[in-house]
Amino acid sequence: MIEAVPLEHVVLLATILFGIGLYGVLSRRNAVAILMAVELMLNAVNINFIGFGMYLAPDPTVGQIIAIFVITVAAAEVALGLAIVLQIFRRKSNINVDELDLLRW
Repeated sequence: MIEAVPLEHVVLLATILFGIGLYGVLSRRNAVAILMAVELMLNAVNINFIGFGMYLAPDPTVGQIIAIFVITVAAAEVALGLAIVLQIFRRKSNINVDELDLLRW
């Protein structure tokens, strides 16, 4: 039988991953790198769902089911985000988010 990891370790790992993702979102200028950082943040949330589901829920699969829904939403977000980035690249030949002004009047 696999020994359970303490909840504090799970939360610490998720906090570190979320912090790295947040730094990536705030510091990057490339739209694809920003999407990858958002995915890292969503994976940190998934780790928390599974960890808390393992320790708090009466049914051990609750956290895993919620994580599957988050993964599904993340996949849809990536598909939509990449489609938007590709359309912007076709129009501007650049995906630097500092130079994008398509939504300005």
